[in-house]
Amino acid sequence: MQRFVVIRLFQAFISLIAVTMIIFSLGRITGNPLDVLLPLEAEEEDRIRVEKAWGLDKPLTTQYFIFIKQAASGNFGESIKWRGNSAMGLVIDRLPATAILAVVALGVATFIAIPIGVISAVHRGSVFDFGGKIIALFGQSLPAFWLGIVLMWIFAVELGWLPTSGRSGVKSIILPAIAIGWFQVAALMRLVRSSMLDVLDSEFVKLARIKGVSETKVVWKHCLRNAGITPLTYFGLILGGLMVGSVSIETVFNWPGVGLLAIDAARARDFQVLQAVVIMFSGIYIVANLAVDIAYAYLDPRIRYS
Repeated sequence: MQRFVVIRLFQAFISLIAVTMIIFSLGRITGNPLDVLLPLEAEEEDRIRVEKAWGLDKPLTTQYFIFIKQAASGNFGESIKWRGNSAMGLVIDRLPATAILAVVALGVATFIAIPIGVISAVHRGSVFDFGGKIIALFGQSLPAFWLGIVLMWIFAVELGWLPTSGRSGVKSIILPAIAIGWFQVAALMRLVRSSMLDVLDSEFVKLARIKGVSETKVVWKHCLRNAGITPLTYFGLILGGLMVGSVSIETVFNWPGVGLLAIDAARARDFQVLQAVVIMFSGIYIVANLAVDIAYAYLDPRIRYS
């Protein structure tokens, strides 16, 4: 187990280094960073001062190690659009809103996907199974932003039941959580159905039925407990994916999270904030993958030696 964890940690570290190299390269390929850090009418003295402060007068390899050092300490400089605020500080301020949205969306996906996945597996080939497949098909086919617009039009504009945008209370999170979580409903439902089908054909289930255990107890206690290992380890990956994929939904619903911050920063060419956002999201996704791998290996020892 220790060897497996060390290997996964090394792979996560390599992934994070690759992300930093891509971000650093994009910052240089797109032009001189000074053109972003300073206005075009800046004096030559100011350009020289900023160039030395950020190490832009040094070779690229030295600049990269300076960038790594600054990124490790969370220092991405001052925001261009939001003067007087550090780039990472802005990201950290917006992170709770994105995290809350992701957690609620995960709860919505879990509440819908697990019962449908179990019922589809138990009644395989029936109208319930067909209905579950249709839900999965639509869930994985509909773009989240399009679904968000449709939900907003129906429940906010036409019916007036929920607010159209913003973060003004509990009601304001319902529509964006459903919109961003619907894709995960389809993925999680198919995973639960597949795991349940494997367990339903196992010998201990047949033995439980022979002993006279009720079908409800067999399905929802014995089968779901054994089939839940794979979906359980998938939750960390889903949560990371929901946070990373929140950009479009936060824009549609004007949800004040990191995704909306990234869009505003891109429009203003605020490269400092964009760097902080990409590093933060990449780190979250890499850590989520690492946690899933370790949890799965702990629950299923066969993974450690494969």
